[in-house]
Amino acid sequence: MRPEKITEGVYIVGGPEITSPDDCCVYLVDLGRPILVDAGAGRSAPLLARNLEEIGYSARDLSLLVLTHCHIDHVGGAGYFMEKYGVRLAAHELDAQPLREGDKRRTAAQWYGVDLKPLEVGEILRGEEGEFPAEASPLRWLHTPGHTPGSISLYLNNGLYTVLFGQDIHGPFYASFGSDLDAWAASMRRLLELQADILCEGHFGIIRPASEVRRYIEDYLRNYGRL
Repeated sequence: MRPEKITEGVYIVGGPEITSPDDCCVYLVDLGRPILVDAGAGRSAPLLARNLEEIGYSARDLSLLVLTHCHIDHVGGAGYFMEKYGVRLAAHELDAQPLREGDKRRTAAQWYGVDLKPLEVGEILRGEEGEFPAEASPLRWLHTPGHTPGSISLYLNNGLYTVLFGQDIHGPFYASFGSDLDAWAASMRRLLELQADILCEGHFGIIRPASEVRRYIEDYLRNYGRL
């Protein structure tokens, strides 16, 4: 698979079938301000940068790299973009500490046999929701704890569709992650209220239309006994 356009202003540029099997899905959002959503596990970071060029961007164009949570398969490439291209990082305050400390347990780096260098998060997200302003329309974020305490989900409306970036809706859930199934279920209900047309998931790619997005989230709620 190659990088591709999902809808206006939204691209998939990395993931298990695009860059490396240990990467999460990595998305580029550009509604007047290029923002990268997650950065993979790290080994394929140079390929991610090349994939941006393939769709007409440069890593130097990025105004921000938003980390949806602190796990290594989502944050491992962040240091590369920060150090080589000066890209600023954003993450929720509840997941920023393990990133600053390079905590191998909370970031699951030990699962992947990866050394995570401490990451300095330049933009700390606080509270329950907010937005990253852009020229055409903002990229909004919601605090959706459950998988980790500081997990966030992102969404936008490009005038055609409501697009949801729900990176690890499926879990897993472990005490070592600080997981909380009840908090996760409440987060999933909040995402259902968005009535998203397209779900850009963290490991299983693109899910559409709206009926399939709802079914996907509800199936996980049902599987974990929360529906």
